[in-house]
Formats: sequence, structure tokens, C-alpha cells
Amino acid sequence: MSEKPLRAPALSVEDRQSMLIDAVTPLLAEHGQSVTTRQIAECAGVAEGTIFRAFGSKDELIQAAVDRQLDPEPFRVTLRAIDPSQPLEEKVRAIVVLMRERFTTVFTLMTALGRMGPPHRHDPRQDFTEILGRALAPDLERLNVTPDRAAQIIRMVALAASIPQIRVGAAFDADELTSLLLYGLVGGADSRPDDSITHAPVTHAPVTHAPVTHAPVRA
Repeated sequence: MSEKPLRAPALSVEDRQSMLIDAVTPLLAEHGQSVTTRQIAECAGVAEGTIFRAFGSKDELIQAAVDRQLDPEPFRVTLRAIDPSQPLEEKVRAIVVLMRERFTTVFTLMTALGRMGPPHRHDPRQDFTEILGRALAPDLERLNVTPDRAAQIIRMVALAASIPQIRVGAAFDADELTSLLLYGLVGGADSRPDDSITHAPVTHAPVTHAPVTHAPVRA
């Protein structure tokens, strides 16, 4: 007798919910709130009824997907994994890539849904400053700014480069942004070759000596 194929173990409710969130997130970016349960089910490879058993409604599934994207903790964990012993250029590039991925995903999703998420309980930028300070600690003597200022600048540049409406024009790649963050448009003052500095001719005004009058000396 031939043996019957073994059935795959049933997924837990949490695993089923996670699978559906994975499936719906790119669909939301493409279709927004109008995505259908049929599209979600086909993408996840399940029956439509599975959606309602896992979440109760399409709106609950959508909210769960939004909550996952807005949760800053997984992003912080990824940032903390950056090795401080790496060269400064590699660390800054890694931070830029991660920041842009997060900003692009969140803003694409929020734009498609036409809404913003709930406010954070605390300012996540404080966490970013602390994480960045730890990552850059071996290179602090090379920086012209404090870690909190560096965090602000990197976050600002990554945000602006991630949103077409702000960027306006050709996109920036990670290498270009890293170079701009570290070296600016022309680099430090000491990086310019001597022949690139043009000195304007110095014109000396004629010196006119006024007559010297000695005041009388009193004893």
C-alpha cells in the first residue's frame, strides 16, 4: 500500500496573521484601501475565509499591516546590529540604506492609504541618536559635529532623498548620499589642491603719514 502524503502542520494563529500581513503590505502600496480580500487571499495562497478567521475583517488586517510598519523597534534592532568596528564610510552607508528603506516603505504605504499612523509614545529620534552615537563612537574624532547633530543630518538627508515630492529631480543612490554626508560638496578646506585657490590681486592703498605732534612733558 502506498503511504498517504503527510499534511503540512497547521499554522498557529500568529503565524497565519504574520503571513497575511506579509501578503497584504505590497498590495496596499499598489492598491491602497481598495485592495480586495480575494487579491489578498490569492497573494497569500489561502482561501478568503482564512482572512476573516485570522483578523475578523479586511480593515483589521490593514491596520495590523500599518502597525507593523510604524513599529520602530525592529528598525532599531537592525540599526543596533551595525558593527562599530567597520570603517566609517561603510557604517554611514549602511545607516543611509536602512533609513531610506524604512522611509520609502512607510511613506509609500501611508500615501496609498491616505492616512498617517498614530503618534509614537516617545520621540524615536532620541533612540536613533543613541544608536548612531554608539556606532560612530570609534570615529568621533573625525567628525565635525556631535553624534546627535550627525543623527539629525543623516535622518534629514535620508528622508528628503526618499520622497520624490521633496527630492524633485533625479534620484540619489546610497553611495552618492554617503559621499555627500561625509565630505559635502567640496570636502574640507584642507582637501583643496593649492592650484585650485585663486587669490585676488591685493591692492595696497597709499599710506599717508599724519604729522606727529608731541605733547609737552610735565614733570
